[in-house]
Amino acid sequence: MHTSISKVGFIGTGVMGRSMAEHVMKGGYELHIYTRTKSKAEELIEGGMRWHDHPEELARECDAIITMVGYPSDVEELYLGERGLIAHAKPGAYLIDMTTSSPALALRIYKEAKSRGIHALDAPVSGGDVGARNAALSIMAGGDEHAFEAVYPILERMGGQILLQGGAGAGQHTKMANQIAIASNMVGVCEALIYAKHAGLRLDGVLQSISTGAAGSWSLSQLAPRMIAGNFEPGFYIKHFIKDMGIALQSADEMGIELPGLALARELYQRVADAGFADKGTQALYLAWDQG
Repeated sequence: MHTSISKVGFIGTGVMGRSMAEHVMKGGYELHIYTRTKSKAEELIEGGMRWHDHPEELARECDAIITMVGYPSDVEELYLGERGLIAHAKPGAYLIDMTTSSPALALRIYKEAKSRGIHALDAPVSGGDVGARNAALSIMAGGDEHAFEAVYPILERMGGQILLQGGAGAGQHTKMANQIAIASNMVGVCEALIYAKHAGLRLDGVLQSISTGAAGSWSLSQLAPRMIAGNFEPGFYIKHFIKDMGIALQSADEMGIELPGLALARELYQRVADAGFADKGTQALYLAWDQG
Protein backbone atom coordinates (compact mmCIF):
# COMPACT_ATOMS: atom_id res chain seq x y z
CA MET A 1 0.00 0.00 0.00
CA HIS A 2 1.27 3.47 -0.89
CA THR A 3 2.13 5.09 2.44
CA SER A 4 0.30 8.38 1.87
CA ILE A 5 -2.91 6.73 0.68
CA SER A 6 -5.06 4.93 3.23
CA LYS A 7 -8.61 6.15 2.57
CA VAL A 8 -9.96 5.46 -0.90
CA GLY A 9 -13.30 6.73 -2.22
CA PHE A 10 -15.23 4.83 -4.86
CA ILE A 11 -18.09 6.46 -6.74
CA GLY A 12 -20.25 4.27 -8.99
CA THR A 13 -20.68 0.71 -7.76
CA GLY A 14 -22.51 -0.74 -10.77
CA VAL A 15 -21.90 -3.90 -12.81
CA MET A 16 -18.11 -3.44 -12.74
CA GLY A 17 -17.55 -0.87 -10.00
CA ARG A 18 -18.85 -3.15 -7.27
CA SER A 19 -16.20 -5.87 -7.91
CA MET A 20 -13.48 -3.26 -8.36
CA ALA A 21 -14.29 -1.61 -5.02
CA GLU A 22 -14.22 -4.99 -3.28
CA HIS A 23 -10.77 -5.77 -4.68
CA VAL A 24 -9.41 -2.39 -3.53
CA MET A 25 -10.77 -2.95 -0.02
CA LYS A 26 -9.09 -6.37 0.13
CA GLY A 27 -5.82 -4.50 -0.44
CA GLY A 28 -6.13 -3.05 3.06
CA TYR A 29 -7.57 0.36 2.16
CA GLU A 30 -10.42 2.01 4.05
CA LEU A 31 -13.18 2.25 1.44
CA HIS A 32 -15.65 5.14 1.28
CA ILE A 33 -18.47 4.83 -1.25
CA TYR A 34 -21.20 6.80 -2.94
CA THR A 35 -23.60 5.71 -5.64
CA ARG A 36 -26.87 7.22 -6.87
CA THR A 37 -29.03 4.42 -5.48
CA LYS A 38 -27.99 3.55 -1.92
CA SER A 39 -30.01 0.30 -1.88
CA LYS A 40 -27.72 -1.10 -4.60
CA ALA A 41 -24.73 -0.60 -2.30
CA GLU A 42 -26.23 -2.28 0.80
CA GLU A 43 -24.07 -5.42 0.50
CA LEU A 44 -20.91 -3.33 0.19
CA ILE A 45 -21.89 -1.26 3.23
CA GLU A 46 -22.57 -4.44 5.20
CA GLY A 47 -19.15 -5.66 4.07
CA GLY A 48 -17.47 -2.72 5.82
CA MET A 49 -17.44 0.11 3.28
CA ARG A 50 -18.38 3.56 4.57
CA TRP A 51 -21.35 5.26 2.93
CA HIS A 52 -21.58 8.99 2.12
CA ASP A 53 -24.79 10.78 1.12
CA HIS A 54 -22.96 13.21 -1.19
CA PRO A 55 -19.81 12.97 -3.33
CA GLU A 56 -18.35 16.15 -1.78
CA GLU A 57 -18.54 14.58 1.72
CA LEU A 58 -16.60 11.59 0.44
CA ALA A 59 -14.07 13.91 -1.25
CA ARG A 60 -13.22 15.67 2.02
CA GLU A 61 -12.31 12.34 3.65
CA CYS A 62 -10.29 10.50 1.03
CA ASP A 63 -6.67 10.46 -0.13
CA ALA A 64 -7.65 8.96 -3.49
CA ILE A 65 -11.00 8.80 -5.26
CA ILE A 66 -11.98 6.40 -8.05
CA THR A 67 -15.00 7.14 -10.23
CA MET A 68 -16.77 4.63 -12.46
CA VAL A 69 -19.97 6.23 -13.75
CA GLY A 70 -22.01 6.16 -16.97
CA TYR A 71 -21.53 9.08 -19.31
CA PRO A 72 -19.19 12.04 -19.91
CA SER A 73 -22.01 14.30 -18.64
CA ASP A 74 -21.94 12.37 -15.33
CA VAL A 75 -18.16 12.75 -15.15
CA GLU A 76 -18.37 16.48 -15.84
CA GLU A 77 -21.04 16.99 -13.17
CA LEU A 78 -19.10 14.90 -10.66
CA TYR A 79 -15.72 16.60 -11.11
CA LEU A 80 -16.37 20.20 -12.11
CA GLY A 81 -18.48 22.96 -10.58
CA GLU A 82 -19.15 24.14 -7.03
CA ARG A 83 -20.26 20.74 -5.74
CA GLY A 84 -17.66 18.80 -7.73
CA LEU A 85 -14.89 16.56 -6.45
CA ILE A 86 -12.15 19.00 -7.46
CA ALA A 87 -13.71 21.79 -5.38
CA HIS A 88 -13.90 19.57 -2.28
CA ALA A 89 -10.95 17.16 -2.55
CA LYS A 90 -8.04 17.44 -0.12
CA PRO A 91 -4.94 19.19 -1.49
CA GLY A 92 -2.63 16.54 -2.92
CA ALA A 93 -5.45 14.04 -3.38
CA TYR A 94 -5.52 11.67 -6.35
CA LEU A 95 -8.60 11.58 -8.58
CA ILE A 96 -8.83 8.56 -10.88
CA ASP A 97 -11.63 8.52 -13.43
CA MET A 98 -12.10 4.97 -14.74
CA THR A 99 -15.24 5.80 -16.72
CA THR A 100 -14.87 5.56 -20.48
CA SER A 101 -15.24 9.24 -21.29
CA SER A 102 -14.11 12.02 -23.59
CA PRO A 103 -10.34 12.63 -23.99
CA ALA A 104 -11.05 16.39 -24.19
CA LEU A 105 -12.97 16.28 -20.88
CA ALA A 106 -10.13 14.33 -19.24
CA LEU A 107 -7.76 17.13 -20.20
CA ARG A 108 -10.11 19.79 -18.78
CA ILE A 109 -10.37 17.88 -15.49
CA TYR A 110 -6.60 17.44 -15.31
CA LYS A 111 -5.96 21.17 -15.80
CA GLU A 112 -8.61 22.22 -13.29
CA ALA A 113 -7.32 19.73 -10.70
CA LYS A 114 -3.71 20.77 -11.23
CA SER A 115 -4.60 24.43 -10.64
CA ARG A 116 -5.81 23.37 -7.16
CA GLY A 117 -2.88 21.12 -6.30
CA ILE A 118 -4.80 17.90 -6.99
CA HIS A 119 -3.60 15.00 -9.17
CA ALA A 120 -6.05 13.76 -11.83
CA LEU A 121 -5.67 10.65 -13.95
CA ASP A 122 -7.91 9.21 -16.65
CA ALA A 123 -7.72 5.42 -16.36
CA PRO A 124 -10.47 3.67 -18.33
CA VAL A 125 -10.57 -0.11 -18.36
CA SER A 126 -11.31 -3.05 -20.62
CA GLY A 127 -12.35 -6.56 -19.66
CA GLY A 128 -16.02 -6.20 -18.77
CA ASP A 129 -17.76 -7.83 -15.82
CA VAL A 130 -15.51 -10.92 -16.00
CA GLY A 131 -12.31 -8.85 -15.91
CA ALA A 132 -13.67 -6.79 -13.00
CA ARG A 133 -14.63 -9.90 -11.00
CA ASN A 134 -11.25 -11.53 -11.59
CA ALA A 135 -9.20 -8.35 -10.97
CA ALA A 136 -7.84 -8.88 -14.49
CA LEU A 137 -8.83 -5.60 -16.15
CA SER A 138 -6.62 -3.88 -18.69
CA ILE A 139 -6.12 -0.35 -17.33
CA MET A 140 -5.01 2.43 -19.71
CA ALA A 141 -3.93 5.59 -17.93
CA GLY A 142 -3.25 9.19 -18.88
CA GLY A 143 -1.67 11.81 -16.63
CA ASP A 144 1.55 12.61 -14.77
CA GLU A 145 3.99 9.76 -14.17
CA HIS A 146 4.48 10.56 -10.47
CA ALA A 147 0.70 10.45 -9.88
CA PHE A 148 0.43 7.17 -11.80
CA GLU A 149 3.21 5.63 -9.70
CA ALA A 150 1.56 6.82 -6.47
CA VAL A 151 -1.76 5.11 -7.26
CA TYR A 152 -0.27 2.07 -9.01
CA PRO A 153 -0.75 -0.20 -5.95
CA ILE A 154 -4.48 0.65 -6.02
CA LEU A 155 -4.76 0.01 -9.76
CA GLU A 156 -2.92 -3.27 -9.25
CA ARG A 157 -5.78 -4.48 -7.04
CA MET A 158 -8.14 -4.23 -10.03
CA GLY A 159 -6.11 -4.99 -13.13
CA GLY A 160 -3.51 -7.18 -14.75
CA GLN A 161 -2.24 -5.05 -17.63
CA ILE A 162 -1.69 -1.51 -16.30
CA LEU A 163 0.03 1.03 -18.54
CA LEU A 164 0.58 4.77 -18.52
CA GLN A 165 -0.10 5.74 -22.14
CA GLY A 166 0.94 9.39 -21.94
CA GLY A 167 -0.34 12.71 -20.62
CA ALA A 168 -3.89 13.64 -19.65
CA GLY A 169 -6.44 12.19 -22.10
CA ALA A 170 -4.08 9.48 -23.37
CA GLY A 171 -5.90 6.81 -21.35
CA GLN A 172 -9.20 7.79 -22.95
CA HIS A 173 -7.71 7.87 -26.45
CA THR A 174 -6.32 4.35 -25.86
CA LYS A 175 -9.74 3.16 -24.69
CA MET A 176 -11.24 4.61 -27.86
CA ALA A 177 -8.76 2.54 -29.91
CA ASN A 178 -9.90 -0.47 -27.85
CA GLN A 179 -13.59 0.22 -28.51
CA ILE A 180 -12.98 0.79 -32.24
CA ALA A 181 -11.27 -2.62 -32.48
CA ILE A 182 -14.14 -4.30 -30.61
CA ALA A 183 -16.95 -2.61 -32.56
CA SER A 184 -16.13 -4.01 -36.01
CA ASN A 185 -15.02 -7.31 -34.48
CA MET A 186 -18.47 -7.74 -32.87
CA VAL A 187 -20.10 -7.29 -36.28
CA GLY A 188 -17.80 -10.02 -37.63
CA VAL A 189 -18.57 -12.38 -34.73
CA CYS A 190 -22.34 -11.99 -35.23
CA GLU A 191 -22.13 -12.44 -39.00
CA ALA A 192 -19.96 -15.56 -38.59
CA LEU A 193 -22.53 -17.16 -36.27
CA ILE A 194 -25.48 -16.19 -38.47
CA TYR A 195 -23.68 -17.62 -41.52
CA ALA A 196 -22.86 -20.86 -39.68
CA LYS A 197 -26.44 -21.17 -38.43
CA HIS A 198 -27.90 -20.77 -41.92
CA ALA A 199 -25.40 -23.30 -43.27
CA GLY A 200 -26.90 -25.79 -40.81
CA LEU A 201 -23.72 -26.12 -38.72
CA ARG A 202 -23.45 -26.87 -35.01
CA LEU A 203 -22.55 -23.47 -33.57
CA ASP A 204 -20.55 -24.64 -30.56
CA GLY A 205 -18.46 -26.85 -32.85
CA VAL A 206 -17.83 -23.94 -35.24
CA LEU A 207 -16.82 -21.79 -32.29
CA GLN A 208 -14.40 -24.45 -31.07
CA SER A 209 -12.67 -24.51 -34.46
CA ILE A 210 -12.49 -20.82 -35.28
CA SER A 211 -11.77 -19.34 -31.84
CA THR A 212 -8.36 -21.05 -31.67
CA GLY A 213 -7.33 -19.96 -35.18
CA ALA A 214 -6.62 -16.62 -36.82
CA ALA A 215 -10.19 -15.43 -36.14
CA GLY A 216 -9.69 -15.75 -32.39
CA SER A 217 -10.63 -12.76 -30.24
CA TRP A 218 -11.89 -11.94 -26.77
CA SER A 219 -15.36 -11.23 -28.18
CA LEU A 220 -15.43 -14.57 -29.99
CA SER A 221 -14.31 -16.54 -26.91
CA GLN A 222 -16.26 -14.68 -24.23
CA LEU A 223 -19.38 -13.32 -25.95
CA ALA A 224 -20.17 -15.72 -28.81
CA PRO A 225 -21.05 -18.52 -26.31
CA ARG A 226 -23.50 -16.11 -24.65
CA MET A 227 -25.05 -15.33 -28.07
CA ILE A 228 -25.45 -19.06 -28.81
CA ALA A 229 -27.05 -19.63 -25.39
CA GLY A 230 -29.44 -16.70 -25.91
CA ASN A 231 -27.94 -14.97 -22.86
CA PHE A 232 -28.07 -11.24 -23.55
CA GLU A 233 -27.71 -10.02 -19.96
CA PRO A 234 -25.21 -7.17 -19.58
CA GLY A 235 -21.54 -7.52 -18.84
CA PHE A 236 -21.34 -4.19 -20.62
CA TYR A 237 -24.45 -2.26 -21.65
CA ILE A 238 -25.31 -1.58 -25.30
CA LYS A 239 -26.28 1.99 -24.36
CA HIS A 240 -22.81 2.59 -22.91
CA PHE A 241 -21.10 1.11 -25.97
CA ILE A 242 -23.12 3.40 -28.25
CA LYS A 243 -21.93 6.30 -26.07
CA ASP A 244 -18.30 5.15 -26.48
CA MET A 245 -18.62 4.82 -30.25
CA GLY A 246 -20.05 8.35 -30.37
CA ILE A 247 -17.04 9.70 -28.44
CA ALA A 248 -14.65 7.85 -30.78
CA LEU A 249 -16.40 9.12 -33.91
CA GLN A 250 -16.37 12.69 -32.58
CA SER A 251 -12.67 12.46 -31.67
CA ALA A 252 -11.92 10.98 -35.11
CA ASP A 253 -13.83 13.82 -36.74
CA GLU A 254 -11.77 16.35 -34.76
CA MET A 255 -8.60 14.63 -36.00
CA GLY A 256 -9.88 14.58 -39.60
CA ILE A 257 -10.02 10.79 -40.00
CA GLU A 258 -12.79 8.51 -41.27
CA LEU A 259 -13.77 5.27 -39.52
CA PRO A 260 -16.38 3.53 -41.73
CA GLY A 261 -16.29 0.23 -39.82
CA LEU A 262 -17.04 2.02 -36.56
CA ALA A 263 -19.82 4.07 -38.18
CA LEU A 264 -21.48 0.87 -39.44
CA ALA A 265 -21.18 -0.84 -36.04
CA ARG A 266 -22.80 2.14 -34.32
CA GLU A 267 -25.64 2.14 -36.83
CA LEU A 268 -26.30 -1.58 -36.18
CA TYR A 269 -26.09 -1.16 -32.41
CA GLN A 270 -28.47 1.80 -32.58
CA ARG A 271 -30.95 -0.39 -34.45
CA VAL A 272 -30.81 -2.97 -31.63
CA ALA A 273 -31.13 -0.27 -28.95
CA ASP A 274 -34.17 1.23 -30.75
CA ALA A 275 -35.75 -2.24 -30.74
CA GLY A 276 -35.71 -2.12 -26.93
CA PHE A 277 -32.38 -3.77 -26.09
CA ALA A 278 -30.34 -0.74 -24.90
CA ASP A 279 -30.00 -2.25 -21.41
CA LYS A 280 -28.81 -5.62 -22.68
CA GLY A 281 -25.18 -6.69 -23.07
CA THR A 282 -23.15 -5.86 -26.18
CA GLN A 283 -23.56 -9.48 -27.35
CA ALA A 284 -27.23 -8.63 -28.05
CA LEU A 285 -25.98 -7.16 -31.34
CA TYR A 286 -26.69 -10.71 -32.55
CA LEU A 287 -30.40 -9.77 -32.44
CA ALA A 288 -29.87 -7.34 -35.34
CA TRP A 289 -29.76 -10.48 -37.52
CA ASP A 290 -31.55 -13.08 -35.44
CA GLN A 291 -34.80 -12.32 -33.60
CA GLY A 292 -35.71 -16.01 -33.33
